[in-house]
Amino acid sequence: MATNLSIDPALIERALAVSGETTKKAAVTRTRGIRCSAKAKDVLDLMGKLEWNPSFDYKAERTRR
Repeated sequence: MATNLSIDPALIERALAVSGETTKKAAVTRTRGIRCSAKAKDVLDLMGKLEWNPSFDYKAERTRR
């Protein structure tokens, strides 16, 4: 499916240069993958740093109000 994006031309040129990709589509796709990897790393960095409440009922939080 085609999607139109409004991206700063200087930013897309930098993405092309940094990624080594030859097309804008490929650069945007590569950047999205890098960003997802960075978010996953941020979540992994939290491992062991958060307190866990064993009595918390996550299923109760799912109900509609």
